Amino acid sequence: MHKVVDTQSMTGPAANADSLRVAVVGFGARASIAENVARARTGARVVAIVDPDPAGRDRARRVYPDATVYSELNSLIHESGIDAAIVTTPDNTHEEIAVGLLNAGIATYLEKPLAITLDGADRVLTTAAKTGTPLYVGHNFRHSGVVRAMRDIIDRGEIGEVKAVWVRHFVGNGGDYYYKDWHADRSKTGTLLLQKASHDIDVVHYLASGYTRRVVAMGDLMVYGNITDRRHRKGETMPDWFSYDNWPPAEQTGLNPVVDVEDISMMLMTLDNGVMASYQQCHFTPDYWRNYTVIGTLGRLENIGDTAGGVIKVWNRRHEWQVAGDLEYPIEGVTSGHEDADLLTMTEFFNSLVDGTPTLVSPLAAREAVAAGYLAVESLRNGSRPFDVPKLPAHVALQLSHSPSTPTDSQSTASIQTSQSTLGRTSS
Repeated sequence: MHKVVDTQSMTGPAANADSLRVAVVGFGARASIAENVARARTGARVVAIVDPDPAGRDRARRVYPDATVYSELNSLIHESGIDAAIVTTPDNTHEEIAVGLLNAGIATYLEKPLAITLDGADRVLTTAAKTGTPLYVGHNFRHSGVVRAMRDIIDRGEIGEVKAVWVRHFVGNGGDYYYKDWHADRSKTGTLLLQKASHDIDVVHYLASGYTRRVVAMGDLMVYGNITDRRHRKGETMPDWFSYDNWPPAEQTGLNPVVDVEDISMMLMTLDNGVMASYQQCHFTPDYWRNYTVIGTLGRLENIGDTAGGVIKVWNRRHEWQVAGDLEYPIEGVTSGHEDADLLTMTEFFNSLVDGTPTLVSPLAAREAVAAGYLAVESLRNGSRPFDVPKLPAHVALQLSHSPSTPTDSQSTASIQTSQSTLGRTSS
């Protein structure tokens, strides 16, 4: 049986079950997750918004006309009397904002990544441990249909004990998503092995039931660094410029003035349980999806597509190559994007905050995703030198853990309050 390495309950002062006053910090494109607040918990509502940009504040007033809008965080902390905050600001601001909210005793939903440096991530967790304020990091991909289905296949023993995980990430929308605003600037993002890959590193850890302890990586800025058509996009957000007509990649226009994050990266990981993993990310492919291959002692699985309409194939008999899997499972959920996972993640946050329900996502797991991604880019930018990943200080990990012992799979399954539909199954 595979252990669950990070299921935990958020600890801290219980919120009012009948009325949750929620703030949104940062009102850019990702602030759309706040649309799930009222759907995720009866009585929860957005009452305040913070954004330093006048255009962001104007958008906030249009979407939430009854909310109080602030230009800076301290005013929110001192005046609003909120129960929880959802942080959707640029990555380089996560650390300071989270520390401020946690010190103020405000339960915090922090968009991934936890921070853009390992020291920053550890500082946030140390603050959460010291204050006891609930901290939740929005690694929503664990709640996606494809990941839940892959984990179920592993837990049923259909491929045996996991020994290797390979991930190929085709980021076909990369030019529009990441190279026309702050994401392209490493001073604000650090690396897309954090901003983008932290999802997948976390899922690798989840599927393999372990954490990365050594990384090595390589990568380059192959395409977007050569494009000279640049401009500031003050007041705009990604939907304003996104189009499938923006193709081919080398003919993109209007890139961010600073473009210095790699557009292709590859990393290798050795986990603490001996599992070996790889992750490859490319931002100039025509298609946009993730492909996982998980190899065990009794077979392997692979997803073809990562949303509804796709399929997970399992090969667990010996034969030559074949298109059909020995077993096949349809992927359920939305046909594009991750709105269903966003809702499940927000629901989990509120249920844990109010009811004390253990969560599938934990700050400890979020820290391990940052640690692997951050040190991978250190390797990438230092001649592909291997780096060992340090563990979180034991006293911090202990304070943040749900219990001194690691929960079992059965405990995890019973505690996660998300609906998981029965998957269809066919044999070839």
